[in-house]
Amino acid sequence: MRRVAVTGIGAISPVGIGASRTWESLCQGRSGIAPIDHFDTSAYPTRFGGMVDDFDPAEWLDGKEARRLSRFQQFAIAVSDEAMSDARLDMTAVDADRVGVIVGSGIGGLATMEEQTAVLAERGPGRVSPFLVPMMIVDLAAGHISIRHGARGINYAPVSACSTGNHAIGEAGEAIRRGDADVVIAGGFDCGITPLGLAGFSAARALSTRNDDPPRASRPFDAGRDGFVMGEGGGLLVLEELSHARARNARIYGELVGYGATADAYHMTAPAPDGSGARRAMQAAVDQSGLALADIGYINAHGTSTPLGDIAETQAIKQVFGESPPLVSSTKSMTGHLLGGAGALEAVICISALRDALVPPTINLTDPDPECDLDYVPNQVREVSLDAVMSNSFGFGGHNATLVFARI
Repeated sequence: MRRVAVTGIGAISPVGIGASRTWESLCQGRSGIAPIDHFDTSAYPTRFGGMVDDFDPAEWLDGKEARRLSRFQQFAIAVSDEAMSDARLDMTAVDADRVGVIVGSGIGGLATMEEQTAVLAERGPGRVSPFLVPMMIVDLAAGHISIRHGARGINYAPVSACSTGNHAIGEAGEAIRRGDADVVIAGGFDCGITPLGLAGFSAARALSTRNDDPPRASRPFDAGRDGFVMGEGGGLLVLEELSHARARNARIYGELVGYGATADAYHMTAPAPDGSGARRAMQAAVDQSGLALADIGYINAHGTSTPLGDIAETQAIKQVFGESPPLVSSTKSMTGHLLGGAGALEAVICISALRDALVPPTINLTDPDPECDLDYVPNQVREVSLDAVMSNSFGFGGHNATLVFARI
């Protein structure tokens, strides 16, 4: 069986541009949640989110290029440069036909669609941008990364709401295992904090309305949680067949050893109350990994700060791990929920945790929900030896995807 190494990471999040800045902020327990200031939110029940405020596309793209890419695509380009540099992958020294890109998004270029809809209404069809479609559709993040780096292998974009990032990474690992690629750049991005995006999630009553205290609004597993907080950003892993990585003396962060994907088949937005879909995804990932349950020392939880979701995930973890569950934390307490980018960012966080033997905290956990009774590493980073870690992502539609990473 071909094995899958992680040789490069990159990230962009509300707490930092770059994987190292993001990781440092998370270990410090710093919240990236703040009032939204790039459009008028005065009529909205929720007026805050996790924005990447200091991103300047000019650092990666010239003016013409930047104008022809939507924000989630700009993020993807910037992070791909980081991840490829981190992997020290010289595309002239490898077979580019066997370097793939699997990068998804939950909602793609929503802001572009909103802007061009207004142009259509106000100025007519002749004034709509010829770049509307390529700026809007989800697959162009993967397409632009391929063009940027000359990766000519497998290339597509999974879309599974908030489990997109994990599905992208999991499917990339499967492509390497079955011999379809030697290297795959994998992950996901979303930029959903737009007038329509915020209105839609507000109308669904999915969001926290703690407008008086945004940094403390995302409260996974806390009795006072009242919904999730929207965030933007994402992450990428460079996955590589192990012998290929060793042949070029690549630095290896760890190995993708397990991937599980299931469906709740229950409800379009609510999780199965007993956590059965999540349980089966976790169990499938553990089974593929060949690890003992005791080998997994940390779970980066989906942990969105919703009343139903946090309980269902807690139940699922207990069903899989029994009397000795690992440490659990939700970094969404600091970043908010990056939608299709969440799992990819959290995979980067898991790799960082494995590397540094640190578990990032769940901040704002001051009054634990009695039905959420695991060790969620409240409020302070914790130093602990780790041999393997797990990352959960679950999405609207009942999509579940779990990854397991281990030391080599």
